[in-house]
Amino acid sequence: MKRVLIVEDQADIRKLIRMTLEFEAYEIHEAADGAYGLRLAQAVHPDLVLLDVMMPGELDGLQVCQRLKSDPVTRPIKIVLLTARGQARDREAGQAAGADEYLVKPFSPLQLIDTIERLLETA
Repeated sequence: MKRVLIVEDQADIRKLIRMTLEFEAYEIHEAADGAYGLRLAQAVHPDLVLLDVMMPGELDGLQVCQRLKSDPVTRPIKIVLLTARGQARDREAGQAAGADEYLVKPFSPLQLIDTIERLLETA
């Protein structure tokens, strides 16, 4: 069973994502901030992280992504950045941080599932 970590500060969005993924065969973990998300990713080694970009606290999504991709142990984890910012420079920042995919909110449940399945096929 593939492991997915949802790192999102808004509880309602986390719940919607979890409910979307519960129809698939995924082991789901959740974190409400970047620092906890980073620790959880290092502990459970998910196959994929759904990572909100703009989060309060000491680490935002770009920083978490950079740290995961710079560590040889967590580098293979696929990372999908979730954000309301869809401009070219925002996408470039996501690519520079090492993200595998970039989804702009609001995205459809089908778009989310398709993205996850495509990335996990290559994992």
